[in-house]
Order: sequence, then C-alpha cells, then structure tokens
Amino acid sequence: MSGLASYEIDGRIATIAMDDGKVNALSIEMLTELHALFDRAEREQAVVILTGREKYFSAGFDLKVFASGAEPLLEMLTLGATLAERILSFPTPVVVACTGHAVAAGSFLALAADARIGVDGPYRIGLNEVKIGLTVPWFAIELARQRLHPAHFDRAVISATMYSPQEAVTAGFLDTAVAPEEIGQIALQVAGELAEVDPAAHTATKLRARAGSLAALRSAIETELVAPGS
Repeated sequence: MSGLASYEIDGRIATIAMDDGKVNALSIEMLTELHALFDRAEREQAVVILTGREKYFSAGFDLKVFASGAEPLLEMLTLGATLAERILSFPTPVVVACTGHAVAAGSFLALAADARIGVDGPYRIGLNEVKIGLTVPWFAIELARQRLHPAHFDRAVISATMYSPQEAVTAGFLDTAVAPEEIGQIALQVAGELAEVDPAAHTATKLRARAGSLAALRSAIETELVAPGS
C-alpha cells in the first residue's frame, strides 16, 4: 500500500478515505490502492463510504500521466474505468461523501455510487475535460448518460459545465449537499440505513436494475481501451 488512501471498518461500514495531501489525483498508484481497498470491503461484505480530504474529493486523473506515453495512460484509464464500473455494480451499497471539488474522473466515482452526499460550499463538480482540451472518455460519457438528469447531459459532457454542490444535486451528480460539519455524520447515517437491507436481495436487484447500464458501460470501456481518446 502506498498510503494514499486509508481503510477503517466499524461494524458493517467501511470508510475508504483518499488523501494524497494535495488534490487527490487519481494516479495509477491511487487507483491501484482503491481497488485493493474495495477488494477488502468486498471480502468483509461491508457497506462502503468513499470519501476524500477536506476541500477535495478528487481532482480527477493525474494529468502528468497523459504526457508519459500510451502504456501508463492506458493503465490509468483502465484502472479508473473499471473502478467506476465496480462501484456501479458493487455487491454492497456504496456511499460517496464528496468533501469538496470533484472534477472529471473524480465525478465519475460519484456518478457510480448508490448514494452521493456533498459538502455545500465554494466547490466545483463536473466534467471539465473539454475545457482543458481532452476528449471525454467513452465510458465516462456512458456513465454520465446513465446517471445525470437528461436536461444536463449535454451541458455537463459537451459544454463542460461545472456545477456548485447545490447545482450538482439538480444535475444528478449528487443526491444532497450538506454543511461541512454534517457530512461525516450524515454519510454514516445513510450507510447505516443501507446496511439494513438484505445483502443478497440488494446485490441481485442492483444487478437486475442496472443490467442495461452495466452492459453499455462495459461496451464503452472496451471501446475506450482499444483506442484511448479516439
């Protein structure tokens, strides 16, 4: 483990907290560690709270990797895409506690979760790829299509509109935005409520309800990984 994320479990609730000391860039190292921690949560059949550090949930993919060659770029995209897919289909509920900015790939993880709680404040949430000269990945477009409210799909994906936390609720990135001092308690409350559902029924129903979305996301991931950015 690289120490970029931590894992704490209390009863049936596991908290995975990203903290790279900066903006929680989704580097190869961070994504590898997150996959390992979700492996542990799956083994322990825990409801997951995925959170970040103060002011930053995640600023998205590590932009340095985009300039480091095709192989590391493909690895990072694969790890990020499959993590979003994994969260969308995770056998236990996943709650995102969005502690601040959630940009680009950071917002992918929020879109994939079962419950999304954000901190209200001067933060930006959304897909900024087009603004910085990147084509939105196929899998991210499909995830946004499945989870954003239709009226905001084009604005978020094609026009790179960035949202305040309250606006992100309207768009579909978040379910609610709360005061900073409340997010931890509310995330635990929501996770506790979700821990009361029957685990087998939850898993089976999630996979049934999201079968079309998951198939479309898997197809988009395979398209992306054949020719990243094309």
